[in-house]
Amino acid sequence: MKILVVDDHQLIREGLRPVMKQIAEPPEEVEVLEAGTYAAGLEIARANPDLELVLLDLHLPDIQGFEALDGFQDGFPAVPVIVVSGADDPALVRQAVDHGALGFIPKSSASAVIVNAIRLVLSGGTYLPREIMATPAPVTNAASGPRAMEDLGLTPRQADVLALLLAGKSNKLISRELKLAEGTVKNHVAAVLKALGVETRVQAVIAASRLGIK
Repeated sequence: MKILVVDDHQLIREGLRPVMKQIAEPPEEVEVLEAGTYAAGLEIARANPDLELVLLDLHLPDIQGFEALDGFQDGFPAVPVIVVSGADDPALVRQAVDHGALGFIPKSSASAVIVNAIRLVLSGGTYLPREIMATPAPVTNAASGPRAMEDLGLTPRQADVLALLLAGKSNKLISRELKLAEGTVKNHVAAVLKALGVETRVQAVIAASRLGIK
């Protein structure tokens, strides 16, 4: 398993190395690739078509803001990207999601949190720090919005799927937990996204947090 860490601070990269080694279950091993700039990260990604994950800092010396995230999304759409940031601003998390990130990990997170977050994304799920997303965000007509799953017009089974989706579970894990076929879970997820008025699972997590649904 190959994971690319793109961060211009060597201390951060060194600190993440032993954490990355814990991601895989024996006998599988993790190969940690490192880059200090956006350009170097792209070069490494191109040279490793079997790359499985990118951990990306948004503050790099050779590119501005979310341009790096956009670049990895455009160049390697099949490779999930997790933003690793020193900031813990809910607005920043939402922007990262809008640009295609499947996870957001504050650099202050404990190693166990980082390991679990990465495993979740690698399994097809998503990870957003609950302590950050619990911060209310202004939304249009939020005061009159739905406050419970049933107010969204979901069936009881769709509500179950939403609860697991909010926990970051992938379709495979949801199907296993609810004893449903993956195709059925996929249909339920589509109905949930439509009810929330969003297009992606991560946007669903954000929309639910804005509406007070947990």
